[in-house]
Amino acid sequence: MFIVNNRKFFFILSAVLVLASIFSIWKYGFNLGIDFKGGSVLEVSYAENRPAKDTISTELEKVGLGNFILTPSGDRNYILKTRELSATEKVIVMSAFQTEATNVAKEEKFSSIGPVVGSQMKNKAMVAITIVLICILLFITFVFRKVSKPVASWKYAVVTIVALLHDVIIPTGFFVAWNHFTGGEIDLLFVTALLAILGYSVHDTIVVFDRVRESLRDGVSKKPFIETVGEAVSQTMARSINTSVTTFLTLAALYFVGGETTKDFALLLLVGVVVGAYSSIFVASPLLVTLEKFQK
Repeated sequence: MFIVNNRKFFFILSAVLVLASIFSIWKYGFNLGIDFKGGSVLEVSYAENRPAKDTISTELEKVGLGNFILTPSGDRNYILKTRELSATEKVIVMSAFQTEATNVAKEEKFSSIGPVVGSQMKNKAMVAITIVLICILLFITFVFRKVSKPVASWKYAVVTIVALLHDVIIPTGFFVAWNHFTGGEIDLLFVTALLAILGYSVHDTIVVFDRVRESLRDGVSKKPFIETVGEAVSQTMARSINTSVTTFLTLAALYFVGGETTKDFALLLLVGVVVGAYSSIFVASPLLVTLEKFQK
């Protein structure tokens, strides 16, 4: 009952985090990668140990490449992401990687994405997220149709969507700020991570709501609604925390031990798991109680 009775404090905390995230998005904007605005990806390997990243970056700046992102991959490779390169420009860029005569730089992979394809990917990503939210709304409304008192079934769905928006905005704001200060970019892995966060968050929220539904269906609804929700939160809290901790540890291992290409993906999921676990316990369930009180 502590969480439900002190819901105003948690609502204020969430509001502060959401507003800070919105400010971050407004202030720094989305640094879209080549997946969304077009460009070229070049992977280079070395016969021996790869040169220092600063050395390669300096050489790439000398050839007038402009904006680019250089990421280590494996033990001997680099992945370069930049604007779309012509065949002649690619030869010049490869010469920039050849800093030592004896340590041969070899092209492993090269691909280009046009701006039209990038724009289509951006639109499809937005459509995918929208479809997921609509399907969740309809599914929860249907599942909770038999416990429409004292709160209508569609309100469970609305609360879930509010919690999902909370769980998407905060990690997005954090990630935008992180990219701004680290020089990263937003690619398709960002969209994949958001969809994974949506799935994880709604699963965690539904566990709590389902316990409320069982209590109402079993006749415990004779108790005040606030007590029913408070007991449901208490009964499912240990399960939510245990699930979140095990998922967090797995993602932490991926972040610290995994490759450079998946670090940002793992970091975004880490933040999403923490925020999702918080919202299912401290935001979604107390919001149900608030709606019930407004209803009266």
